[in-house]
Amino acid sequence: MSYPQARYFAESGESNAVIRRADTAPDLMMAPRDAEGRIAGTEVHYLGTGGSTNGAFGLYRWDMGPKPSGPAPHFHRTMTESFFVLDGTVRLHDGNGWADAGPGDYMHVPEGGVHGFRNESGAPASMLLLFTPGAPREGYFEELADIAKTGRTLTDEEWTDLYLRHDQFMV
Repeated sequence: MSYPQARYFAESGESNAVIRRADTAPDLMMAPRDAEGRIAGTEVHYLGTGGSTNGAFGLYRWDMGPKPSGPAPHFHRTMTESFFVLDGTVRLHDGNGWADAGPGDYMHVPEGGVHGFRNESGAPASMLLLFTPGAPREGYFEELADIAKTGRTLTDEEWTDLYLRHDQFMV
């Protein structure tokens, strides 16, 4: 394997790095925090979006509250997805079955690979999600949050349309 073709051609480097502090508020909250300030639903931090990385990748911190949450097994045709558990226990589906993953555990899913994740532990959990290349996943996450917040019920056809618009194929 060799390095990819150059994408930067100036003679010297630039000062263009972006730092995002750990205490930055989440970009998306799928449920308000509880009375004690604990995460009740899922909170998503847009660490690096396809738009901010020139399409190279999308990196998101996914903080889940104690209630069960997460997608059923599915696959993507246009992107890979990787998971790195930061805290708590997350159930990961590797295409063959579910397994509990803890801090430091990692799973990579190539295009077409069946996968899923869930927090079924009854305690908060946090992980990083990495998509390559950087697809516009924020629109999908925001649509899911809107559905959850409004209590809107989608028909099977509406779910299928939502998934197809966001390169998500349920198995």
